[in-house]
Amino acid sequence: MTVKDLAEKLDLRAKDVLKKLIERRLMMTINTTLDTETATMVAREFGADVEMRSFEEEMLEVESTAALEGDLSPRAPVITVMGHVDHGKTTLLDAIRDSRVAEREAGGITQHIGAYSVEINKRKIVFLDTPGHEAFTLMRARGARVTDIVVLVVAADDGVMPQTREAIDHAKAADVPLIVAINKIDKANANTDRVKTELSELGLTAEDWGGSTVTVEVSAKKQQNLELLLEMILLVTDLGELKANPKRSASGTVLEAKIDRGRGPVATILVKDGTLRIGDNFIAGPIVGKVRALIDDRGQPQKESGPSSPVEVLGLTGLPQPGDTFQAVADASKARQIAMLRQGQAKEKTLGEKGGRLTLESLQQQIAEGGTRELPIIVKADVQGSAEVLADALSKLGDERVKVRLISSGAGAINEGDVVFAAASNAVIVGFNVRPDRNAAAMAEREHIDVRLHRVIYDVTEEIKKAMAGLLEPTVKEIQLGQAQVRDVFKVPKFGAAAGCLVVEGRISRSGETQARLLRDNVVIHEGRIGSLRRFKDDVNEVKNGLECGVAFERYADIKVGDVIEVFSTETIAATV
Repeated sequence: MTVKDLAEKLDLRAKDVLKKLIERRLMMTINTTLDTETATMVAREFGADVEMRSFEEEMLEVESTAALEGDLSPRAPVITVMGHVDHGKTTLLDAIRDSRVAEREAGGITQHIGAYSVEINKRKIVFLDTPGHEAFTLMRARGARVTDIVVLVVAADDGVMPQTREAIDHAKAADVPLIVAINKIDKANANTDRVKTELSELGLTAEDWGGSTVTVEVSAKKQQNLELLLEMILLVTDLGELKANPKRSASGTVLEAKIDRGRGPVATILVKDGTLRIGDNFIAGPIVGKVRALIDDRGQPQKESGPSSPVEVLGLTGLPQPGDTFQAVADASKARQIAMLRQGQAKEKTLGEKGGRLTLESLQQQIAEGGTRELPIIVKADVQGSAEVLADALSKLGDERVKVRLISSGAGAINEGDVVFAAASNAVIVGFNVRPDRNAAAMAEREHIDVRLHRVIYDVTEEIKKAMAGLLEPTVKEIQLGQAQVRDVFKVPKFGAAAGCLVVEGRISRSGETQARLLRDNVVIHEGRIGSLRRFKDDVNEVKNGLECGVAFERYADIKVGDVIEVFSTETIAATV
């Protein structure tokens, strides 16, 4: 705070405070910023006590008091639509938009904004136009809770598919109510009962079957039962009692941000609470600005936007990240100081702070400190059968101190989506006979996500048990040496088959204790030693990046074009608790 601020807080004239400072041989003006020590000393001289509080804490306190005294009124629900590819998410959104939103602007040109609102019975519903669960989870990973209800779209002719399961896992992990829309009921081979059976196996039993999941049968193409779906959304909303206070200063979440030619940085935000007006100073993550213009989802300029309104905001000084919090602030200088504070925090985080991620090594310590009551796990396996067996085995583990919570299981390589989900849910990823792809491995390292890879189910369950007991054995860490792509396969007498390869990363070596594995679509096919490594006609011990070579495994010959050979060595690291 400045000398002037301190004088105001102490209810004194600024010259009295300056006099005290001069007595201490501190030459200052009324606009000089005081450090904590000096401010405390001066306040004590005048018989006052000082309590330190950051602007963020002060803002939060103002927010909470405003919410208590405020006139709370119901707000519109925010809906995310999820589901499998080609099950009709976009068609459903378009159908709702067309049936509800009258003829759009001239020539049917719509401003693309990441959300839009529709009206039914004089009540508003906001739909987030996001590409499914990736965007939803990315928001959660950044700490933003935007969605109030998830609408799960399942095609009546197709039933529950892998991405449908994923969407259910994501909605459950976020603890958001689910409404199921069974789409494509106009098709000849539609079978809604089959869909309901498959959903009930996943714990979503339809209301007409005696369960608690709201299920609506719709046809987006024929615009059938859309009204009923919207009414059901309002019904679930009423149960949730969503309220906001339009009289306070606005707060919300950034949905997307882009640089627009002619308009500069533009952010699409969702106002969650309060009212945003033109001229308001605001802070979005580490970015500050002043609202120059507000444009709604129909491209119309607005003077103000109340709770649950998706709007485009002009007047930013930079681009915030999707998921950043958005806050209107009365004082522009305060906003700048909070922005600097947040930039500093972000820098500290990237400079190697582990972000308190849960790992198997730290599990015991967190249990001891009373922090962890459950161990969230994401399982990926080479085939669906293994994933189910492993999921079943893991969910039976656990004791009175900590229980294993399986938040997702599936077949296929570990991808970036899994890592984002793990970051959002602070989970450990267990891979069985699969590897993370390159981007996922890099992201897991960056986000400090614990990824455990195994080839025997017994080893996985043992490792989790030992982690709970704090008896983790030394971990064997792999050191990746290199990767080669198989371009050709030819028969050789001694080994059966050899692969003509191009080294695409690092080096391929067969010296010492190095081992190799054969990957097909990121699934481990074989692990063993390289029996022969050749460069043209010569036997060699090592081939560097960018060069071609011939590779043959010891006692293994099932190699196909397109496979990847990965060479690694292992070292043992003592477990740290």
